[in-house]
Amino acid sequence: MTKKELTEKLSKKVGLTKKAAFDSVNSVFGLIKESLSKGDKVVITGFGTFEVRSRATRKGRNPQTGDTIQIAGHKLPGFTAGKTLKRLIK
Repeated sequence: MTKKELTEKLSKKVGLTKKAAFDSVNSVFGLIKESLSKGDKVVITGFGTFEVRSRATRKGRNPQTGDTIQIAGHKLPGFTAGKTLKRLIK
């Protein structure tokens, strides 16, 4: 499902205009992005948890030359599905 499809379904289900539904969806995603950029965890009960995960610095190899290189550690967003969502998908 794309963001556009999500917006259309939300507008039909709740009875909003497409613009209002689009603004609502963008606001929710914007708030999640803002919280993650601050390093906060976002917990949506019954759905799941969004959090920032850290990757440690590690050694790797350049596939062209075979030289060992140092791959810098970094942060990335992660999602863990909640129990309710996991049961629904089974």
